[in-house]
Amino acid sequence: MQAAEQSRTLLALGLGLTAAAANVLGGSFIVRRDWSRLYLKYFLALGAGFMLAAAFLEVIPEAIRLAGNRALLLVLVGYFIVHFFEHTMAPHFHFGEETHVAEMASLHAGYTALLGLMIHTFFDGVAIASGFLVSAWLGGVIFLAVFLHKLPEGFTVASLMLASGQSRRIAFLASVMLGAATLAGVLLMNVLRGGVSYALPISAGVTVYVAASDLMPEVNREPGVRMALVVFLGVALMFLLHHFFHI
Repeated sequence: MQAAEQSRTLLALGLGLTAAAANVLGGSFIVRRDWSRLYLKYFLALGAGFMLAAAFLEVIPEAIRLAGNRALLLVLVGYFIVHFFEHTMAPHFHFGEETHVAEMASLHAGYTALLGLMIHTFFDGVAIASGFLVSAWLGGVIFLAVFLHKLPEGFTVASLMLASGQSRRIAFLASVMLGAATLAGVLLMNVLRGGVSYALPISAGVTVYVAASDLMPEVNREPGVRMALVVFLGVALMFLLHHFFHI
């Protein structure tokens, strides 16, 4: 492995660990209940805008360059992988604090939602590692897109586990499992480096799904224009990075 590739691999591992830690931190907030829910909404809104812009400005064009026309089919596959695990196996799942306790009362509902989120966070790790296999720039952009929704992920899974009747300890461990799944995605992708032309477009589909189908509906629940403006701020941030810093 060349020195530049080795450096990018180590950076991907370090940032993957950082993203995993954000899952755990998000879970700890709801377990300890010392976190303003308003801040969570801001993370959701900023992350939704940034992720959509990153997917369409950076990740999907690069995936098409690597995989040609089949890339768009793989983007669609990635989109529906997350839909299946999050909203077919766990039909009451949504981002944010779970307040519909009756719908999440069974252990099955809580653990099914956990499985869906673990599949999602696994692909978060795959996306980070795939980006760094292409370039440090793309890996950095994908890491930022992933990191912005990592706190809400941990927050969500801990809330879901509490709503399904689990203890605070189990709720916290669920957020740890999300972090572990993220790191597993990074590690596996660095082993299967030759599969980046498949992994990157699938990860792009996952990114679009999380932003458009998970985060945006939660943002749209909020009245007024403030959250919408934060979404546009996320888009503008990605556009500025793309326009002024992309080499």
